[in-house]
Amino acid sequence: MKAVVMAGGEGTRLRPLTSNQPKPMVPIVGKPCMEHILELLREHGLNDVIVTVAFLPQAIRGYFGDGETLGMEIGYSVEESPLGTAGSVRHAAKQLDETFLVISGDALCDVDLSQLIAFHKERGAAVTIGLKAVDNPLEFGIVVTDEEGRVERFLEKPSWSQVFSDTINTGIYVLEPEVLRHVPTDRPYDFSKELFPYLLDMGRPIYGYAMDGYWQDIGNLDQFRQANFDALDEKVRLNISGIRIRGHVWLGEGVEVGDLDQVEGPAYVGNYCRIAPSASVGAHTVLSNSVTLRERTRIVRSVVDASTHVGRSSLVEGAILGRSCDIRAHVRIHEGVAVGDEVTIGSESVVMPGVRIYPYKEVESGAQIHESLIWESRASTRLFGRDAVAGLVNVDLTPEVAVRIAAALGTALPRSARVVASRESPPACRMTKRALISGFTSTGLDVADLRVLPAAVARHLLKSESYDAGVHVGTSQADPEVVQIRFFEPPGIQMTSSLQKEVEKNFTRGELRRVAFGAVGSVSYPARVRETYAQDLLDGLDGDAIRARNFRIVVDYGYSAASFVLPLLLGPLGLEAISAHGFTTDRADSGFQLIREAMGQVKQLVPAVRADLGVVLDRAAERLYLTDEHGKEIPVEQTLLLFLRLLGSNGRRGKLAFPVTVTSQVDNLLKGSELEIVRTPASLADLTKAAAEDDVIFAGAVGGGYVFPEFLPAYDAVASLCKLLELLAPVDRPLSELVADLPTPTLVHRQLHCPFALKGLVMRVLTERLKSRRLDLTDGIKVFDKRGWAQVLPDPDDPLLHLYAEGRTQEDSQALEAEYRALVEEIMQTEGAERVTAGTV
Repeated sequence: MKAVVMAGGEGTRLRPLTSNQPKPMVPIVGKPCMEHILELLREHGLNDVIVTVAFLPQAIRGYFGDGETLGMEIGYSVEESPLGTAGSVRHAAKQLDETFLVISGDALCDVDLSQLIAFHKERGAAVTIGLKAVDNPLEFGIVVTDEEGRVERFLEKPSWSQVFSDTINTGIYVLEPEVLRHVPTDRPYDFSKELFPYLLDMGRPIYGYAMDGYWQDIGNLDQFRQANFDALDEKVRLNISGIRIRGHVWLGEGVEVGDLDQVEGPAYVGNYCRIAPSASVGAHTVLSNSVTLRERTRIVRSVVDASTHVGRSSLVEGAILGRSCDIRAHVRIHEGVAVGDEVTIGSESVVMPGVRIYPYKEVESGAQIHESLIWESRASTRLFGRDAVAGLVNVDLTPEVAVRIAAALGTALPRSARVVASRESPPACRMTKRALISGFTSTGLDVADLRVLPAAVARHLLKSESYDAGVHVGTSQADPEVVQIRFFEPPGIQMTSSLQKEVEKNFTRGELRRVAFGAVGSVSYPARVRETYAQDLLDGLDGDAIRARNFRIVVDYGYSAASFVLPLLLGPLGLEAISAHGFTTDRADSGFQLIREAMGQVKQLVPAVRADLGVVLDRAAERLYLTDEHGKEIPVEQTLLLFLRLLGSNGRRGKLAFPVTVTSQVDNLLKGSELEIVRTPASLADLTKAAAEDDVIFAGAVGGGYVFPEFLPAYDAVASLCKLLELLAPVDRPLSELVADLPTPTLVHRQLHCPFALKGLVMRVLTERLKSRRLDLTDGIKVFDKRGWAQVLPDPDDPLLHLYAEGRTQEDSQALEAEYRALVEEIMQTEGAERVTAGTV
């Protein structure tokens, strides 16, 4: 016997889950609902199936194919226009020449189909309708039968006053092929509303069979959620994949979970899910394949579709999340929320109960969503964030995306251009860099692959060997699973905004150059680039002075690739070095945590070995952190001032570049010297661009990054260390005394939440209100008064405003910060409220 599975439903009440997939494909414990129906048919020997499809038919055909993987034969009947339930089956009538069964692909059940078919044959029926008693029959068609099961009456979706039975039509039928002759072909036609009443009036034998077992229509989001919960509670017999462990807990293949106690049953965890330590899965939770839960995340009574990522310390309760969503850290998603596929919800956002977010939306960080997002698009069109392209590996930043990014840059460069590429040691960085190289070569660019080396070595090649662009793949300091791709321009500076815009245009428009077979770029592996870098650095140092001091230092490489470079300098400079962590690691700790651990060890080692100073490098080998000879950590603010004091005392002339947010103490320290200060906008790209200008001898910012442009106009921890030793060499005083003489900065920094839509308004109103004051508009708004200065600076990536304030004393700084914070908050409350009232936000 053949079976017809009706799978043409659009499922409007299930949106946003069905916005981009047909209703039968919604997942029930990790499988499409229709797959459970096909397995039920196979269990009862119905292996020859015709599937009627209409809405997004390729989604169903692409998943099930010809049925070979299920051990079945599946054919398809495609409706070009809506035909109704009977019309869709009539459309496949040529393939139906004997008794056949009709079943819905979007109603979950485990009823005994064999008994239904046997009843049909016993009664000699033309039509047998599968019936089920339900608590609330209002949404279904009611069927009344006599003692023999013969149908006496139909009523479609009655009111309570019309309810004369609780036995409803399940949409499961056994039919004789001749009944399809009564279905017209020129209009939509329905089984229960039209064909069955017509056959009843004709006196044809129509029977109803009351079935035992489970049956649940999945017509809305509540029913979808309940069907998943019922499957976990085994109220419906399904073939749930994976291994069943204690209680009602199913684990798929390749699941990563530290402790099974993190999963509370009943629950389903699909193949290759990753549950981080301290994350927890509560009762009645379904995680489809490849879902990731980060540390301290809690998810309960929720259904999460495949490849969704939930960030640290997030809470999801009673919600539905679609495929490939990116839920960032500290997000709260409340009861009844439904999120479509490929939605990004920014960190610290709150999605209130009952909200629906349709596919492909992006919610900004810190947002509170009270209403459904259907048509609005809050997606960012910016590819570049702060100083890099960054994203969670295989979530935001996949190999496919990396190829497109590289091709977008390759398209912006001449076909004869040469690119140099380097990376940090983690395998994710290797994967991403290889994808980038594929993208570059596809546009005809030649690539020099340096493998694992600091970004400074790649930048040095841009300056010394005239490469046209550089790329370095590393990890984020804050999150080791975030990969950062940084691009460079000659002579080693950060990529400028003009080239960034060109790359973003090519990326978003998909206007990518693809070269012919013979023009594909080559990949080379240059030799002795480390030695060339080290020799060029040595050539610019006063080696005799450094050797004369006989420095003893403690160096913690911080698992960076600097361990491949710095040893080439230690011997020629006569340095005695005690080193640690000069190797790669698979540790998943954040860069900040690794630095804190390293600093703790260096503090102990320095006094123990009587070193002159201690140095900790970050994983990118761009920033350095110092301790004095007693093992006391030197704050980064004072390390910057130390460099200035040493530069100002050795008689050098030239310019020094600093962001506008750096303390005014730099001006005070350099009074009376031959050095000139240049202020830049607060970005690394602007700082390195300024550093590459003529006569600039130093640039730096708070955070441990320093630039010596005569060697390289970029952050470079190895070069910074060597330059520091050169500056210290003629000074016959211990480092602790030099630091003790430095002024203590009083700068304070605060972040204020501000929606993107209000940033421009806040800055405009601030400018209007402060126009009579002394202002610096280099970057944001910097206002001066007799107490000091304050600055309001919009964040380029997050819905934040940065507020800096510095007074003569710490009390003045706090007062300035409080004053301008109150002003900004008042503007957001009053002016922002007026704009919302006017309907412009």
